[in-house]
Amino acid sequence: MNERQIYFKNKNILIYGFGKSGIACFNFLKKNNICTIFDDNKKNVPSNLKKKFINIRKLSTINVDFIVLSPGIDINKCKISSFLLKNRSKIISELDIFEISYPKIKKITVTGTNGKSTTSKLLYEVLKNNKKDVRLTGNIGYPVLMEKKIKNNTIFVIEASSYQLDYSKYYRSKYSIILNLNPDHLERHRTFKNYAEAKFKIIKSQNNKDYAFIDNENNFLNKLIENNQIKSKVIKINYLKNKNYFKKIDNIYFNNPSNRKNLSFVFSIAKIFKINSKTVINTANKFKGLDYRQQIIYKSKKLLIINDSKSTSFSSTAPLLESYKNIYWILGGLAKKGDKLKLKKKYFRNIKAFVYGKDRNFLINLLRNKISYKSSSTLSKIIKILKNYIKKDNTRKVILFSPSAASFDQFKNFEDRGKFFNKIIKVMFQKIKI
Repeated sequence: MNERQIYFKNKNILIYGFGKSGIACFNFLKKNNICTIFDDNKKNVPSNLKKKFINIRKLSTINVDFIVLSPGIDINKCKISSFLLKNRSKIISELDIFEISYPKIKKITVTGTNGKSTTSKLLYEVLKNNKKDVRLTGNIGYPVLMEKKIKNNTIFVIEASSYQLDYSKYYRSKYSIILNLNPDHLERHRTFKNYAEAKFKIIKSQNNKDYAFIDNENNFLNKLIENNQIKSKVIKINYLKNKNYFKKIDNIYFNNPSNRKNLSFVFSIAKIFKINSKTVINTANKFKGLDYRQQIIYKSKKLLIINDSKSTSFSSTAPLLESYKNIYWILGGLAKKGDKLKLKKKYFRNIKAFVYGKDRNFLINLLRNKISYKSSSTLSKIIKILKNYIKKDNTRKVILFSPSAASFDQFKNFEDRGKFFNKIIKVMFQKIKI
């Protein structure tokens, strides 16, 4: 009998939230346990599992051993908040189930405010190109518990959000990466300190045989390291030391400082795994990135169009604003609490801003007296305004769609927003010679 069967057998388990993660947890646990489902929207539960769904009025009548909580649920702002707060000690995450079930599997956990998905994907491709049995999972969209045929030498690259880590109790990672830390998700975590501590759990839980990777320029992270008794070997990434490697990379995707920093983490981890730099360089040169994450959708001598719909904060957009000239910047949506535009004055003259969405007035106030701007209510309307400016500009230009805000005022998610942008750009610019 393995550890999974010992720890998760004949338990009463409530699974709250039946999205990708909840479904994966249910399928993983249902054989040996009594699994009950709850979701704020009963329609999310398939008809063949309706019998497993518990009515909110009956929750107080059941005893549960564990509550598996989907990361997107805020226990302070949900339909069963009082029940969850009363049973908080029983809350676990999908990452906890994976840790308890496969404690000896090598895990590389990537977190941070920006660049998690890109770094995870790049690291996955480097390991794969070095003939490793590697899986790419987590917040990037592939639940860890959906993976099959796991062997002793399987390596998991796991993108972890602050939400996932915040609810986790038992999860630990041999290789823990915190790329950067900037204020984000404060509507959920309330303070930057809470947000940072949720991320930092992956380093605090390590032992002396583990590795932690952090940005040597991040003062807040360095203070956390100094103020805690960290057992793991801490490796501080200085991306300037990789200048000679960068000279060998011919990929526009790594022209901005944020992606060069992400790549520096990959170089450092590859070294620990005894993967030579040539493999990393070859992988980087072929790397196409991920959809809607600094994605180059059009390139010519006169025009570059970048779809960075994933950007939901100024900190994720700033490196792009520093990397190009003559930028037509499209931004808008639901602004993040506590977000600020930290951009040196010398870059202001390179940018024309086109602001849309529910919080456009808030965003405009941050740009006023710094960057020239135009505004409108919707993304399609602001692109029409931008189109007229493009027609009159014969110099080389960059259309940067990097919203610096959440998508939920007009779109389901950042993918929906990114698809819409691609579609409308294709329609609006098809008759213009660019």
